Amino acid sequence: GLMVKESPEEEKSDNDDGKKEEPDTKKSEKEESEAKKSEYTEPVYRLAEKVPESLSINESALESLVRWYCREAGVRNLAQKIDKITRLLSLQVVAEEEGAKLTEKSSRQSDTWEVSEENLHHYVGKPIFTSDRLYEKDPLPHGIVMGLAWTSMGGTALYIETQGIKRGLDHDGKPRGGGTLKATGQLGDVMKESTQIAYTVARARLADVAPNNNFFDVTDIHMHVPEGATPKDGPSAGITMVTAMLSLALDRPIKSDLAMTGEVSLTGKVLPVGGIKEKVMAARRAGIKTIVLPEDCRRDFDELPDYLKDGITSNYASD
Repeated sequence: GLMVKESPEEEKSDNDDGKKEEPDTKKSEKEESEAKKSEYTEPVYRLAEKVPESLSINESALESLVRWYCREAGVRNLAQKIDKITRLLSLQVVAEEEGAKLTEKSSRQSDTWEVSEENLHHYVGKPIFTSDRLYEKDPLPHGIVMGLAWTSMGGTALYIETQGIKRGLDHDGKPRGGGTLKATGQLGDVMKESTQIAYTVARARLADVAPNNNFFDVTDIHMHVPEGATPKDGPSAGITMVTAMLSLALDRPIKSDLAMTGEVSLTGKVLPVGGIKEKVMAARRAGIKTIVLPEDCRRDFDELPDYLKDGITSNYASD
């Protein structure tokens, strides 16, 4: 292996008379605390013989492993990835020492023995997770808003996309049919109901803020929630859907660093949702600066650790 574990007994000096040293009962609590701390912070491993001194896994590589490969709770998968890296490094060290040839996949792809963020993919393959940002443009295209969804791996960004389709005219020059909404993206039953509620709320709100705007009367709406292969469900994207449709109808884009979550009722009330911690984590990971939450979730956000809230401005909506 690359590392050899040092036995604690080797570091202790043997007594000539074979007697055990009496414990120092006069040690202060501070000294005992420092002794316990050093027990866990002092290095336990050292590089084995013939292993290059420059061989290491730097901090940027570990951070990339956590962000792009191992988002789940716990460190078991992270430990497995690190073991995979060290096994490949061990193979490469031995092969170079003995002059053996390796397959293209196992051979060294870098000029250095240091594993960094740049060459990490040579050891563990392509990232399992990709960027949470589907759109880098600021502001976003009209009719697109970033929502936030709960997952078992710390939440994720969830874009709501809407596109308007002008209705055709009949022989008399009148629009055919009525304004309709089509929703795609492998949505569950609850989320499908949310799209219909959001559509009704958006139409009612547009009539309040722009009475002369007949966008929904002459335009069909297609709403999509990427990624299409990922099943989605739940009511917490309600306000995001309403905002996306109003952005389209009013021809006003939304900032790319804004995200929101919250259920909406048929009368436009914003209802509380769960998973606020995971959703804020997803917002931080996506570089979001401003989030919109239900008023009843204010306490949930206030109770989060400061390191999660730093740099994020929270706004609260009730209707």
